[in-house]
Amino acid sequence: MAAKIRLKQVGKRSQHTFRIVVIEGSKPQDGRVLEEIGHFDPHSDELFVDEGRALDWLSKGVQPSPSAKRLLTRAGVRQDKDVRTGASA
Repeated sequence: MAAKIRLKQVGKRSQHTFRIVVIEGSKPQDGRVLEEIGHFDPHSDELFVDEGRALDWLSKGVQPSPSAKRLLTRAGVRQDKDVRTGASA
């Protein structure tokens, strides 16, 4: 299973919000997700990411999409952090 961290589009037309999800790479955008780790509202610029869960998935080798990587970086989730100690590697 090659999982990825991607954005899942939800909401009404012209009022989209996005969920940051871990999903199998071969699944479509609206497919069944393994876990939801955050959300982003581009209209209000609200961003929430569960940093612990994101780091856990990243430590397992899950690769984020380019847009998800930008949001994770913006939220302060650094991929080079050690999951157990929280220190930078």
